[in-house]
Parts: sequence; structure tokens; C-alpha cells
Amino acid sequence: MSKKTLLQGVVKRHPDGFGFLIPDDSEHPDVYIPRHAMQGTMSNDRVSAEVEKSREGKNRYSGENVKLIERRTKTVYGPYAKMSAQFGLLVDHEGAWGSDIYIPVNDSKGATEGQIVALELTDKLTHSGHLMGRVVEFLGAIEDPLTDTKRVMIDHQLPFEFSAIVVKESERLPLEVTRKDYEGRENLTGESFITIDGVTAKDFDDAILVKSTSRGFQLWVAIADVSHYVKPGTAIDAEAYQRGTSTYFPKFVIPMLPEKLSNELCSLKPNVDRLSFVCEMLIGFSGDVQSYEVYEAVINSKARVTYGEAQEVVDGAVGNVPIPEKLKHVKENIMRAADLAKVLMARRFREGSLDLELPETEIIIDDLGQPVDIIKSDRIFAHRLIEELMLIANVCVARFLNDKGSDCLYRIHESPEQEDVDILERFVFNFGGKQKIGGGKLQKKLTRVLEDFSGTAQGEALSMLILRSMMQAKYSPENVGHFGLAFSHYAHFTSPIRRYPDLIVHRLLKKFVIDSKAYPGYEFGNLASSGTWLSACEQRSVKAERQFRSIKTARFMFGFIGQEFESVISSVTKLGIFVLLRQYDVTGLIKMEEIGVRGLELDEQNLRLISPKTGIEYKVGDTLKVTLAHSNIVTGKIDFVLSGDLKRAPLNDRKENKPHHKKRQPLKTNSRSFGKTRFSKPRRKR
Repeated sequence: MSKKTLLQGVVKRHPDGFGFLIPDDSEHPDVYIPRHAMQGTMSNDRVSAEVEKSREGKNRYSGENVKLIERRTKTVYGPYAKMSAQFGLLVDHEGAWGSDIYIPVNDSKGATEGQIVALELTDKLTHSGHLMGRVVEFLGAIEDPLTDTKRVMIDHQLPFEFSAIVVKESERLPLEVTRKDYEGRENLTGESFITIDGVTAKDFDDAILVKSTSRGFQLWVAIADVSHYVKPGTAIDAEAYQRGTSTYFPKFVIPMLPEKLSNELCSLKPNVDRLSFVCEMLIGFSGDVQSYEVYEAVINSKARVTYGEAQEVVDGAVGNVPIPEKLKHVKENIMRAADLAKVLMARRFREGSLDLELPETEIIIDDLGQPVDIIKSDRIFAHRLIEELMLIANVCVARFLNDKGSDCLYRIHESPEQEDVDILERFVFNFGGKQKIGGGKLQKKLTRVLEDFSGTAQGEALSMLILRSMMQAKYSPENVGHFGLAFSHYAHFTSPIRRYPDLIVHRLLKKFVIDSKAYPGYEFGNLASSGTWLSACEQRSVKAERQFRSIKTARFMFGFIGQEFESVISSVTKLGIFVLLRQYDVTGLIKMEEIGVRGLELDEQNLRLISPKTGIEYKVGDTLKVTLAHSNIVTGKIDFVLSGDLKRAPLNDRKENKPHHKKRQPLKTNSRSFGKTRFSKPRRKR
């Protein structure tokens, strides 16, 4: 019998009941925890377990006697159900908690059947091993769209309130730049810096200035100097690290920093002096960086320009469109920035950067939280303009730290696995493409394939497949380069108000720029653990934003149940067929049992479902007419059936899944018809 050892770590629960322990010892393989040993244990709990080698293989381990050390999930939400005179209940429909959660009547705050409640978990279990909790808040009815944001925040354990000590520290900060702050800094307040950002933005991280020279362009990228105000060891810094990033919902932001910093003192607002950290670059006419330097400065932005306004200026220079009067004094700066961005973009693509410029989904939401339209929004050139200038600044600071022999928290993106490349190549071949993907500069070949299928149904499906084949970008001190951008050195420097990794990079730079004991740098091990944590924080925000979009999409589509749409198959799996609608940027599932063809088998190599007996097949890129069968506003899941099969659809008539709005006809709408809030991912996340 193998010897048992006691290990501690974080456990992940599978919906089927079993789990895996991720040990604190990174050298130890993950440990399988059988279903019976997972009783009372939730995903992300810190636990200890008795671990031994499994008989199934050399490097496989299993665990028993799991004991809770710390419950990481503090609060959950759901519709309250009355179970008995002694207990209420939150039902674990998705298997996420491991058991239904029992609520003693004395801890229910008088909750009634169907009310959406926030529940604080206790460490106690019932005699039968079920979780227990107490009601701490009423979120309202599931029908109310204004509850969606709160539900998502609770679901992903997003910290949305600052502690009293953080608030107190932020209140002690000055309202404006002080006289002492100017000491030792370059005074650039007389230069014509501008910010270019979204119309609803308040946290302006970056400002730009571009001048022409005989050798090319001189570019200044000024970034909010957050590190001057947020010091290691403070409560503000600790809270920012725990959040890792800001999370954006419509009309609501969960900021990484208190509002006094994010929207005021650090924000590069127009016509006020602000402390900044500047990367100044001399760039040749071919886009080559000839020299650069990094230093502290004070700037005074001369204009707050929106993406739409910047685009007006660029278009006006080409087509004699009148330029808004308020922007005439910064017109030349915008035009020089546009010229430089085109040069940098052309060079980046020549060197192999992947041009995967997909439209973004925008959900238009009214003041009551109700979605009124879902549209595909193509990015305009003004978005790419500012992105290119940020990219080159990020490259320069990464090279600066590398040249100094310093460790750095890089933004890395690994190459896709060969197996995924082979699948893509087979897919392209099945679509009639002649371009081979394997071998050579992979990014250039992928871009060429996208160009070949541009504007086709297959092109949309191909773009999604390429995205799925990509590894996830993350933060690490191990520099393996950035595959998607084709950069050998890349770090995030340009958004320290909303991303903690950028704050780390600022502190690393200041160790060399101002040679101060206040910025001693970070050890490699600390950077490695920070990279892991901050990558997880980023994914937490991404998943929360994605869940929010799913819930709002389900709310929007609920009114179309029973109606027919044209769609394209975006994916095939053992579950069935995923389709993307043509009219709305909405994806849903046709379950295998609803397809109505016997003997369907999944052909993973060719991305299709096929019946060997009948020859009937469904493959990625095929167009289908589908009928909306089910839109669940609790989970955000949407189900379709092939048109004509609605009678067999699993229509959900549960009370909690019926929002109060009428069935409507699909209408083609223009986003300008609504004076509403748009929701899309924040820009510049590469």
C-alpha cells in the first residue's frame, strides 16, 4: 500500500460531483477527489486532504478525508424556495455548489417563495451533509433586469465596495497636484497632449502627442502616474492587488482604485496638471523605433477627444467634412497620430502580427436595464489609432527593462498547439481553401486565410475557430513573447488605473528611472506568483462580463420564442450544434436529441456531425433556419430547434424565467435610434 501524505491546496468541483485538488506545492500533480469525499466542499475552497498514488498510473494521485480550511466562496444567490416549517432552500440546479443550500427559517429574514436572495454561507452542514447559509440581502425578482449586475457580481465574488480603511486613506490624498510633486519632473504642461477614449470614459489612463521630424515621428505617450500615489504596503495597494483589474458593466464600473484616484487625481482630465510617466520615442518613417526614453513628467491635456470625434477629424481631412470647432486646435496632433498609426500597423503586419480584427458585440440597454438591441459593431480606425500608439509604448518599456537586466512582468501569448493548427488546416481544406497553415510564419498564413474567406459564413466560423485555437494571453516573468502580436518583448504599461500589472511595471521602471529606494523592484518569484494571481483576476472579470452579456442576451431573445431565424453553424460538439444568428449577434445550442436524425456521430477531425447510415451531416459553416425554443434569463442559456420541430422543444414555463415584456417581431435597428447605454468590452486588452 502506498504511503499517504497530507496536502493543502485549492479544490475545483466538477458539476458531476467529483473534484480536483490543486496543491500549494506547484511541483505536485493535481489530485483526483472522488465524489463521496467532496461532500460539503465547494469550488475554490482551501482544503487539506490525505493523498496517495493511484493504481491507475505512475503520476496519478487520489485524495480522501478532505477537510475545509477556508471557505473562499462567501456569498451565493438564487430564488428562495420554502422546504418545510424549519428550512428554506436554494436549489443547486447547475451542480456548482455540490448540494442544495439549507436556510434555517430564523435566518431567512422572512424571505418568500421565488424571491431572489443573497445568501451568506456558514461553516455548518446539516446532518445529511448539505451546506447551510443565512439570507443577508434581497436582490428583487428575477424578472427585474436591474438585478442582473448584482447577481453577476455575487456569482463571481467580485469585490465592489471599498473597506473603511481604503476610503480613509483615499480621503487623505490631495485633490490636485501639489507644488512638491513638480520636483524632479519634466514640465510638459505647455505641450498639446490629448486623450482619445470612449464617450462614457472617466478614467483617462493615457494621453498622446505626435510631432513630425526630418527622420520620422516623435511620439510621447504619457501615462497616469498611479505609482506616485499608490505605495506598496498601503491598504489601497492591497485592495487594488486583490481586485487585479477594473470590471465594466453598463452604467456601472467596479474600479480597481477608489474613485478619487481613478476618476480624479490620476485621471488625465483636460486643462488640469497631472503627474504622468512618459515614454518618448523617435520612430522612423518605416515604423522602426530609433530611440526611446522613459521619465517622470507633469502634463496638461489640451482636449478630451472621443473615438467618434477623432474619426471625424481623420475623415474630414480626406473628404472635406467640416471639423468640429472645439477640435481645430488639436487637429494636427490627431492627423500626425493617424499617420504614425498607419505606419506602425503596416510594419506590425509585415512582421507577422495576426490581424484578427473581429466585430464586437454591443448590447444596447435602456435605463431600466432592459436590452433593446444586440448589434455587431465594427471597430473604427480611431480605435486602432490609439491602440497602435499604446502597443509601441508597451514594447519599448519591455525592452527597456530587458536591456537593464531587470526581471519584468511580461504580457505573454504562447503559440497554439500543433494539434489545433492541424484541425484548422483540415477545416480550411474542407471549405475549399488552398492555403496551407502549417510551417513558416503561422500568423501571416492565418491572416491570409481570413482574407480568403472574408465576408462569408465560413469566414465567421473560421474566425471563431482561430480564436478558440489560441492560447490565453497571461502575465508571467518568463518571457516567451506574444504570438498574436508577433512581439518578442511586450508588457502592459499603459493602463495602471484599471490594471494592476501595469502598476507593477511602473514600479520596476522607476527603480532605474529615478534610482529611488522607494522602488526596490520585485523578485522573480514574487513576479511569478503575481502573474498567476493577476491573470486569474483578469479572467474573473472577463467571465463576469461574459455572463452579464449572456443574461442580457437571454432577456432580449425571450420575446422571440417561437420565431424563426437564419443562422450559421459555428461549432459542433457531443452536446449538439451551436449556431450564430445572422440578424443578431447571438449564439445558441440545438441539442443533439432535438436534431431529429438518428445515429449522429461527432467527427472531430472534420468538425461535423454525420449519420453513417443516412449520410446526413451538419458541419461548421453550414447555414440553417432555426426556431428559438428556450431563453433562460437565470442561466443565460439559449436553445434553438431546427425549424418545423418546435413541438419537440423543451420550452421552459417556470415562473422565475418569465420577464414581463411582450413577444416582439425581429426588427432591423440602428443603434443611433436609441439614446441608451452600449455595452462592450473595454478596449485595448491585448
